[in-house]
Amino acid sequence: MIRPPAFRGAAFGDAGDDTEDESGRVSISNRLGISVNWGRLRQVHGRGVVRARGAGVLGEADAAFTTEVGLPLAVYTADCFPVIIEGAGGIGIAHAGWRGAAAGVVAGLRTAMVEAGIDLLRAAVGPGIGPCCFEVGPDVAQRFPGCKAITTWGTVAVDLRAAIVADLAHLEVWVADACTMCGDGYHSFRRDRTSDRQATVAWLPV
Repeated sequence: MIRPPAFRGAAFGDAGDDTEDESGRVSISNRLGISVNWGRLRQVHGRGVVRARGAGVLGEADAAFTTEVGLPLAVYTADCFPVIIEGAGGIGIAHAGWRGAAAGVVAGLRTAMVEAGIDLLRAAVGPGIGPCCFEVGPDVAQRFPGCKAITTWGTVAVDLRAAIVADLAHLEVWVADACTMCGDGYHSFRRDRTSDRQATVAWLPV
């Protein structure tokens, strides 16, 4: 797993950290030294944000935050971007595909955390599909003005990572330099049409 520097409770998974069942949570939790009881979302590619006060399924949403010490929050991705926002006394996590990013899920998480009284400190953006591979049609490209790119094979693309980072303006942001589609060791829905996902976990350390 990738542990972004300076973060107290953040870990981005790879293809070896994909299991969404209990055995996978136990394995990852043991490696990270955290609780096996996670807060998880029914991810729907939207902008919904929930506040987690306990473990289990938190409902249909693509972002969550908590002020509960020791409560891990998780999202699962395979080309979409996992995002973690750390603050003083709070931690947030988001699943940001192009639909969620266009809808403002990252900005929504940021706003919800601030409204809950959390002083935001830093953010991290994990592995997702890069502009090298994220070929899109004009309907998607027009949703991301200023973030148009070209794939390695010469077609129109979007730099979704850049769009997400823009929603994290004025925060210290760490970004994983990895593309899930052409990089090694990641699940990619576009490449493989897989149902497997990488796990990302965020928590406030005890």
